[in-house]
Parts: sequence; structure tokens; C-alpha cells
Amino acid sequence: MAKKSAINRDQKRRKLTAKFAAKRAKLKAATKDDALSMEDRFQAQLKLAELPRNSSKTRIHNRCEITGRSKAYYRKLRMSRIALRDLASKGQIPGMVKSSW
Repeated sequence: MAKKSAINRDQKRRKLTAKFAAKRAKLKAATKDDALSMEDRFQAQLKLAELPRNSSKTRIHNRCEITGRSKAYYRKLRMSRIALRDLASKGQIPGMVKSSW
């Protein structure tokens, strides 16, 4: 199991990203808009820099929802390979059977 602090930090980043997503998109569009003057684009860039760092989508790290493990993560299932194997062995994932011979 991952440290609780790492799991909580990632959840906090996800909340901040959702909260500031619209504002960040608007400011990023303004910085790339050639129709605006250079001063307006620069002001938009400064406002973008004032937003919290953790509100950026690139700061989010994918973690297993069951164990919090950050490595060997399947995006489609939102869990790590170890958690997936445990659930498959217990028969809790429909249609998935752990092979044995």
C-alpha cells in the first residue's frame, strides 16, 4: 500500500485541476491568440503563472484506486497489475479468469 500522504496529495491535485481547468484553458488560449496585443498576451501569461502549480494537469500522477500503487498502472482499469491479479483470482472481475495449468 502506498503512503497515505502520496494518495492524498494526488487527490488534492485532481481537485485543483478540475477547479481551475476552465480558467487555465481560457488563459492559455489568450497567450496563444495572435489577434491580441503583446501586452495582453504577456498579462495572460503572468496570470497563468499566478495559478497554483498543482492545478496543472501534468502534475497528476496515475495511481491505483485500490492500493495507491503508482507503477504498473492500467489506465483503462484504473488499477495496478497486482490489484488486478488479486481481483481476478478471487473472481470479482466479470469475464476475467486467472490462467493456471
